Amino acid sequence: MVAWWLNTKLSRLPPSRTIKIASPLLFGSALILLWEAAIASFKVSPVILPAPSTVFVRMINSVPTLWIDFVQTVIKGAMSGYLIGCLSAFAIALMVDNSKFLERGLLPIGNFMAALPIIGTAPILVMWFGFDWQSKAAVVTVMVFFPMLINTVQGLQMSDKIQRDLMKTYNASAWQTLTKLRLATAMPFIFNGLKICSTLALIGAIVAEFFGSPIKGMGFRITTEVGRFALDMVWAEITIAALTGSILYGGIVLIERRITFWHPSQRGRA
Repeated sequence: MVAWWLNTKLSRLPPSRTIKIASPLLFGSALILLWEAAIASFKVSPVILPAPSTVFVRMINSVPTLWIDFVQTVIKGAMSGYLIGCLSAFAIALMVDNSKFLERGLLPIGNFMAALPIIGTAPILVMWFGFDWQSKAAVVTVMVFFPMLINTVQGLQMSDKIQRDLMKTYNASAWQTLTKLRLATAMPFIFNGLKICSTLALIGAIVAEFFGSPIKGMGFRITTEVGRFALDMVWAEITIAALTGSILYGGIVLIERRITFWHPSQRGRA
């Protein structure tokens, strides 16, 4: 109730960076406090739902294990697949933009491939690339490739004909038109694709580990600890994954604000 009252007061103040940070922190802290109180009041078994304090203690006591899982899943699997998928999608998008044949033939296939369920493609890629992080990177690459491709191609097509004609009157080359006009116009779409793919990368890497992995990794740990009814460790892994995804998404947003400060969606932001 106190957090609700404070957030009501904060919402009436002029927007600032401090208020934008304080409001979700207050709201999140209140939810965690309610969670803790509900567990204690109703005496919920930790096998069903552990208290936040129990999860926090387990995180502190399991730092070495959590770090090994983090390196295996996030750094090796998710990030490598994210970089490979996004960079290759960007390169292919430039080719598609210059080829009507690829635009009409590849993009419909891309929409079809983006709709394929990961639960079906992940076991196949694990069998192809083995049980180590390479197969998880392959799953992530497939998941992020087509969303990034579609967003980039759409962004490259957003420049107006009159703007392109203006570049021709300035005797700009195709490369200058691409770098000075079309890529600049496409930046909001490119960053939108990067933000979408940042969450897909973690999901893909963790889900891929459900179908086979060495004795480390977030997905492996979750499935193992669920079988042992150690839900506090499961929630510790989930917390690390959520924090990592939020930090990655937030980092991309900050970079976007630096680069696309001129865009109407970024004007006036604190």
